[in-house]
Amino acid sequence: MSTSIHQEVFLNASPQEVYQSFMDDARHSAFTQMASTISTEPGGMVSMHDGQIVGRNIELEKDRKIVQAWRVAGWEDGVYTLLKIVLSAHDGGTKIVLDQTGCPEGMSEHLASGWHQRYWEPLKAHFDK
Repeated sequence: MSTSIHQEVFLNASPQEVYQSFMDDARHSAFTQMASTISTEPGGMVSMHDGQIVGRNIELEKDRKIVQAWRVAGWEDGVYTLLKIVLSAHDGGTKIVLDQTGCPEGMSEHLASGWHQRYWEPLKAHFDK
């Protein structure tokens, strides 16, 4: 079974708008319909989806890249995945390349579908208004 996820998505929004949707508490909470507290500093803590997802920012490049140590709150203590999201301007919108590695055995498929259900579909609906 795979322990990693690779997804590429296109959104009709600028890299700045997409980055803000991930990194701004209010914007993230609005499109996910769940509470989020997101530090905008490297080393800062993040909590999303009413605390179901927690982690820490590892590397941030404004409007370009987000790298986080990320976990589902119910996983065993100390178990984290490494999430890397790269944004690039493409055809009047943004190409997103997501790589998530170190997923616990048997969780990759569940997490991969969650990215579509909780992120890509709501963001597409939001930006295609």
